[in-house]
Amino acid sequence: MIEERYELAIERIKEICKEDTVAGTYRGYFCSTARFIGMLDELNGKIESGTYADLPLYELKKWNESLYADILPGQYETSYANPDYAVEKTGREYGQILSFLYTELRGAIPYIFEGRKEYLDILYELFIEIYNAFEDKDEPETETLKEIVYWYASDYCDVFAADRVREQIDPEESFATDIIMDSNLSDLRYLYRFGEYISENEWKTAEHLNSLDASVIRKMADTFTEGYRMGFINTGKDLAKKSVVNIRYVIGFERVIRQAIENFAQMGLKPVIYRSGASVLTKRQHLKTGYYGAIPNKQYEYDHRNDQGLYLDKKFIERRLEVIQTAYEQNKELAARFAGPACMDVFGEHPFSPEQKDTAVRLTKKQEELSLLYESRSGQITNTYIKGEERSFTIVAYPVPEIGRQYEEIFDEVIRINTLDASLYAKVQQTLIDALDQGEYVHVKGRGGNKTDMRVQLYRLTDPQKETIFENCVADVNIPVGEVFTSPVLEGTGGILHVSRVYLNELLYQDLEITFSNGMIAEYTCGNFEREMENRSYVHDNILHRHATLPLGEFAIGTNTTAYVAARKYGMEDKLPILIAEKMGPHFAVGDTCYSWSEDIKVYNPDGKEIVARDNSVSARRAEDVSKAYFHCHTDITIPYDELGSITVVTPAGEEIPLLENGRFVLPGTEILNEPLEKYNN
Repeated sequence: MIEERYELAIERIKEICKEDTVAGTYRGYFCSTARFIGMLDELNGKIESGTYADLPLYELKKWNESLYADILPGQYETSYANPDYAVEKTGREYGQILSFLYTELRGAIPYIFEGRKEYLDILYELFIEIYNAFEDKDEPETETLKEIVYWYASDYCDVFAADRVREQIDPEESFATDIIMDSNLSDLRYLYRFGEYISENEWKTAEHLNSLDASVIRKMADTFTEGYRMGFINTGKDLAKKSVVNIRYVIGFERVIRQAIENFAQMGLKPVIYRSGASVLTKRQHLKTGYYGAIPNKQYEYDHRNDQGLYLDKKFIERRLEVIQTAYEQNKELAARFAGPACMDVFGEHPFSPEQKDTAVRLTKKQEELSLLYESRSGQITNTYIKGEERSFTIVAYPVPEIGRQYEEIFDEVIRINTLDASLYAKVQQTLIDALDQGEYVHVKGRGGNKTDMRVQLYRLTDPQKETIFENCVADVNIPVGEVFTSPVLEGTGGILHVSRVYLNELLYQDLEITFSNGMIAEYTCGNFEREMENRSYVHDNILHRHATLPLGEFAIGTNTTAYVAARKYGMEDKLPILIAEKMGPHFAVGDTCYSWSEDIKVYNPDGKEIVARDNSVSARRAEDVSKAYFHCHTDITIPYDELGSITVVTPAGEEIPLLENGRFVLPGTEILNEPLEKYNN
């Protein structure tokens, strides 16, 4: 039946460019989209027949370029995927919907490679249904089109959403794993088997890894997998109960991932490696979760981050939550064996500051509230089957060639940073913690043009001999080494946090400024746009994730001056991921604490003291109403050393203990952290 549906849909779509049944205003859109589907059908035939796998490299590259050509910068301006262009050509009423439809159809590319023909049937039939609504030269009501989209989302939620749950926890869903383990990785044609866009970054990354000695690859993989294992040990969680690890990475790193899979196998873990969402029904805004290739155009991704606004209502939310609940219940044994994600991130791409388009779909205030409701309830469902107190994670990052002509040198430097001596940092960081444990609050001030002036209230210890406020982070789940962190007391915490330039969740912020009152965000803005309304909206959507406010979930002091010097040396400060950037100065995280969903699990530092500051007055609400305790976001914002005036611990007696002054560590016993800074300056 699936095959028959496919043939009927393709036969119908092939006739569209020959017909004269829609008004001329819309004929260009439908014919252009039909030709795109025709290209996909040709690709599908080659993959099913096996001829695609035998194509020479230049033809594989040509296919890859053809599939993604019209959304690349320079061509996106005249693509129906661009809501500006779609609105210009088809009118405002239809433009958003038709741009969404074309974008959704582009999800067919990975489905062809994965052999998901049922998904192709669903998408092509949606296109035909919308086309039929425009036939006979009558213009359909906008609500008619929205209704078609709504029932597409609702009817097929039980296919897309249910499959998504299973592929996130079931190692038998092994499309990517099979490519990684079975391919000849020295033959870079394998890159074109994933169905993702392959740019020079992915190509040159794979090429560079192939040039490295096996011992270097093993070192990278060992750092990655050992950090994961230690995450369970250091938090007292039983890894022996688990059998599945989710590996998330960017294409090009297959040689390291293959070694990591072998390492995990020795721990009794099988990999699940699922693709980042390709449909509005499986994506979360423009964010990437899973494996993926190059992002062809970040503006394209950003333009379509709110496409769910075309159909989102309470009925749909209830429908989707029901599907997720059922899918987890049907796979509850697999879910219980899920250990958590191991993430290999990348950095070095040019910072992206998006254009805000009036033609893009926006969520209404009511839809924003529904979206937050969905995040909360789906998080609760997930935590029921994959318990937070039983899972862990790890994350590490490496540069991509786009970082510049010194890529190979930078890559070697990042390997060094990711494998620094944890024991040295543990000792120095304990000195910081001993001082911080004496404090009532910490006072952080910026210098120069940095307007930061923050008071961070600290947990009050009852037994300093056995308890501590800050965690001594020694590169287990959070690689590289280099921070001490805590969950601040919200009451009494307040002031201004300011950073001149920072890159968060793939977006650039200039002059980001957030004001806190009693630990909660009270005001916020940035300097990206001329209009203040756009600046506030940008921060609200992408840092507050549409919440009215967020708590200060974490305060930390980064100690990795080696990473900071490397960033300055290579001029890559604005390209580093938060994973490394957070170790290069004090940072403040808005959202959930680092211990969210596992606050009741006892955690200990290497000195044996229990870290007791795991909660705050917001996360404590879980005892009465878990929906009010978590926000499902955690964004770290770092003040770099060169913008840092001072960090001072203030004791209950009013004594001041200076930790850093003018970007240098001044607490006795921590001066060794200044050595990389002094060497660089000299």
